[in-house]
Amino acid sequence: MMSDEEGRPMHARFDNPHRGTGLRDLQPTPGADAGAVAALLVHCPRHQRTPLHDAPTLAARAGVARVTIKDERGRMGLGSFKALGAAYAIAREAAQAGGDWPTALSGRTYVTASAGNHGLSVAAGARLFGATAVIYLADTVPEGFATRLRDMGAQVVRAGADYAASMVAAGDAATAQGWTLLSDGSWPGYVDLPFRVMEGYRQIGAEIAEQMPDRPTHVLLQAGVGGLAAAVAAELRLVWGDAPQMIVVEPDAAPALIASMRAGHVVETTGPVSAMGRLDCKVPSMLALADLARDADRFVTLTEVEGQAGADAVADAGWPSTPSGAAGVAALLAGLADTDADSHVLCLLSEG
Repeated sequence: MMSDEEGRPMHARFDNPHRGTGLRDLQPTPGADAGAVAALLVHCPRHQRTPLHDAPTLAARAGVARVTIKDERGRMGLGSFKALGAAYAIAREAAQAGGDWPTALSGRTYVTASAGNHGLSVAAGARLFGATAVIYLADTVPEGFATRLRDMGAQVVRAGADYAASMVAAGDAATAQGWTLLSDGSWPGYVDLPFRVMEGYRQIGAEIAEQMPDRPTHVLLQAGVGGLAAAVAAELRLVWGDAPQMIVVEPDAAPALIASMRAGHVVETTGPVSAMGRLDCKVPSMLALADLARDADRFVTLTEVEGQAGADAVADAGWPSTPSGAAGVAALLAGLADTDADSHVLCLLSEG
């Protein structure tokens, strides 16, 4: 992070010139359908719509008229929005396989790398439909996540110093063992399952549109590889059109989307390990980048100190989260959204 002469952080910011059209060489993939997600979710006994909170104390701190929080911390008992992604992709495959749900995917093994929450979704989906889950974790992932994964029946393999290294290891294992790789990122030649993961996340946007009769002026969306931000932005654009400012927030230690937007294609970034661990992704999803190039108005980066301040602020307001989960709120409080006293801001709490 660069600083000015007085030591204040100079945030990276990219105002998107491709808004509405997208990047020439990365076109958004058509056909995502939040209705298909809802149709499968009716069969899930743990599914219920997550709440919206009005946050007057956060609005006062930010100097805006209103802050609304979409609270994903309790999603299907897994603690984050990720419950809608990989588990949905696996459920689609179970539906296509037919037969009894608990054994529909017997004999199948799904493998992925994760910083925690995506792995929980893979583990949950595999357990529901009779498959096996193998989750690769980098050395930086807390052991608490590994314990939760094992408790859900997943096999956990430690591999690599960071997420990128664990992803390579998971891909190698999929090839060697004939397992199904289920990543939340995408790249040339690997798009089908990541597309379904992102489609699952569109349920969040569909719920927001139903829950919010008043359209906000700003929507702040945190991003790792970008799937959540891309899916929610795409769904809200369908309902609300061009008016809300869609602002994508990344750690300054992992500015994968902002760097790729500037370059006009997917690029790999470098940086230190971020305390915003679930956002600490150095390479964006190709599909997410394509959708965000069309739908996002701005990309900004967040310092580690600001990320923690966001987590502290939502905890003070009564909704404990992490620097990753509260990154949108952190960006608002850091003044990165160009709001004013009349603004109504929507933020996501993406994890507990």
